[in-house]
Amino acid sequence: MTSEKAKMLAGEPYTADDPELIADAARAAAWMARYNHPSEVASADRTRLLREGLGEVGHATTVRAPFYCDYGYNIHIGERVFLNFGCVVLDVARVDIGAGTQIGPGVQILTADHPRDAALRARLLEFGRAIRIGSNVWIGGGALILPGVTVGDDAIVGAGSVVTRDVAAGQTVMGNPARAR
Repeated sequence: MTSEKAKMLAGEPYTADDPELIADAARAAAWMARYNHPSEVASADRTRLLREGLGEVGHATTVRAPFYCDYGYNIHIGERVFLNFGCVVLDVARVDIGAGTQIGPGVQILTADHPRDAALRARLLEFGRAIRIGSNVWIGGGALILPGVTVGDDAIVGAGSVVTRDVAAGQTVMGNPARAR
């Protein structure tokens, strides 16, 4: 028998109310409660906390509080990455953020997806599709990156954009849905 967590990590349909996933989400919530109180966390401890809560964190990376995620362990961040205030990463699947990327306030990176068939949704099934954000990318405030999207190196995503499809390296996209400009 495959566990619901193993199904989730494999990108297969799973139910999130599984005890193992509930425990993982509770650990992430406890971590966020500590991380999101910057006045109580010394600067040196912030990096330690990031490395404790996320899958991988590169050198000289900044994640401004508040920061929100599902589990944390599926988030892999390169060196010199900057995430501004209020970012949300729903990491039921892997999220890779390349070195030197800058992410504006209120950006949402959403790997979580749901079946299109109503009967399957009624069974509370969901799944995730990995997101890859390349190196030296700039994502403007309030943008949404949807499940399964890859944003190529050196790309720009305009503020408030809804990215539903892959963005080529060096390309600038904006709007809803985001389109090349």
